[in-house]
Amino acid sequence: MQTNLSDTAKTLARADEAEQILRACVHCGFCNATCPTYQLLGNELDGPRGRIYLIKQMLEGEPVTQRTQLHLDRCLTCRNCETTCPSGVTYHTLLDIGRAEVERRVERPASERMLREVLRRVIPHPAAFGALLKTGRAIRPFVPARLGRKIPRRGAPPKQRPAPRHPRTMLMLEGCVQPALSPNTNAAAARVLDRLGISVVNAERVGCCGATDYHLNAQDAGLARARRNIDAWWPAIEAGAEAIVQTASGCGAFVKDYGHLLRDDPRYASKAQRVSGLARDLVEILANEPLDPLEPRVPLETGSPASRRSVAFHCPCTLQHAQKLGGAVESILQRLGFDLAAVPDAHLCCGSAGTYSITQPQIAQRLRDNKLDALESNKPEVIVTANIGCQIHLDGASRTPVRHWIELVEESLPLPDNS
Repeated sequence: MQTNLSDTAKTLARADEAEQILRACVHCGFCNATCPTYQLLGNELDGPRGRIYLIKQMLEGEPVTQRTQLHLDRCLTCRNCETTCPSGVTYHTLLDIGRAEVERRVERPASERMLREVLRRVIPHPAAFGALLKTGRAIRPFVPARLGRKIPRRGAPPKQRPAPRHPRTMLMLEGCVQPALSPNTNAAAARVLDRLGISVVNAERVGCCGATDYHLNAQDAGLARARRNIDAWWPAIEAGAEAIVQTASGCGAFVKDYGHLLRDDPRYASKAQRVSGLARDLVEILANEPLDPLEPRVPLETGSPASRRSVAFHCPCTLQHAQKLGGAVESILQRLGFDLAAVPDAHLCCGSAGTYSITQPQIAQRLRDNKLDALESNKPEVIVTANIGCQIHLDGASRTPVRHWIELVEESLPLPDNS
């Protein structure tokens, strides 16, 4: 696409990057065919092609309004369009640049500013989020049902984690909301990795990956969190930790992007590149290990409280479109004997998208209902996923139970030899 950036736009730190991305787009429109918001709303400006054109106009000096901001806000950043694009347009990067510039030019209404500030002050802070969640659950019986349904159900309590005992060690990103919302997920992952001869070691001062701040257009704050995480992980990396494991695919996608986002930082560029190179979604670890130690203790078809006969897997956008790991979890589950239910339109977003389900609740709910209809079409007993945001968003409908896939694997583990 031909571009002619304004003199003002040329002074932006990422002007050259934006221009390269714009020039790569041929405006073919294939992206709209798989864009959830375009399919739902039918508005060209609520699809990738239209949003790219809005960003192009802005960078060429055209006026920017709250309508511009609205159409960019409505994007889920699911990156389905990137999977579809024949020209390899890195749409999410252009969107980050465009959103930051719109944020600078257009003042949001006070209510939106307040909501975003609250989200940034609560979600990335595990203690604050945990306390707020505990309070919400305590008052849930006393609030209107409409509000009570928005308070997540209590997750399974965490099982004991094995003490480090293997020469092979890996770091694990604990996350910001997952310890409160699904406290057993990381414990289950550690127990599974222990069976594979891998010990999980924790680094202090690592919580949020930075994605929440970054995607709420507080990009400097998000990158500051990334730098703190790199500093916290670095001693263990130098000591030989072979990977940084993420059980939340949204966090994994962002950590894998550290190297790109900090490439111009002279102090952190090389370290960020190393961290991104070590970042692994949990399924990537299991896919490269012998799975014999994980064979279920009883045949799954006979049934047990821990084993479900039919499982539907929701592949998060951050796993299939950002990390290009579509089909990886399904393959592991099938190898371990789980019966996977077919899911139509598995490429479409569930509407969670980080804080999107809070900032764009009406669209998010419509997408969630559509996704649950697809996931439940073959009547699974449980739905599993690989991202805490998707898990809580889908489970919030109080339909088929939704869990992290590693919990099902851990519950079906054979008993230890010394049992």
